[in-house]
Amino acid sequence: MGKPLSMDLRSRALAAVDEGMSCRAAARRFGVAAATVIRWHDQRRSTGGYAAKAQGGDTRSRRIEAHAPMILALHEARRDITLDELRRELGQAGVMVAISTLHRFFARHGITRKKRLATRSSRTAPTS
Repeated sequence: MGKPLSMDLRSRALAAVDEGMSCRAAARRFGVAAATVIRWHDQRRSTGGYAAKAQGGDTRSRRIEAHAPMILALHEARRDITLDELRRELGQAGVMVAISTLHRFFARHGITRKKRLATRSSRTAPTS
């Protein structure tokens, strides 16, 4: 993901617009896209600021984290439960989630759910 353009560049471009230059001319002068200066100008008119908005970050995990105690309790009750079975159990409780959401939940909490088959001991070296 790219980085936002500097506040110095933003302020210089908007100062040029304030002095009477069009947004497109200011964009050409400072080497940015015309839509960028237009967007900064609109943002300043509507909100009063032209700082870059936040980028990236986790925006959805709080929905599943609200049900963490129930998920962890179901997992503790049945350690061999599959993600699909867990999803169905949560669905019966009114929590609709995808299997991938549950996978990311367990990864975030450092819980591995890999089922390892019992293997006979090796005489020469550990097998796992």
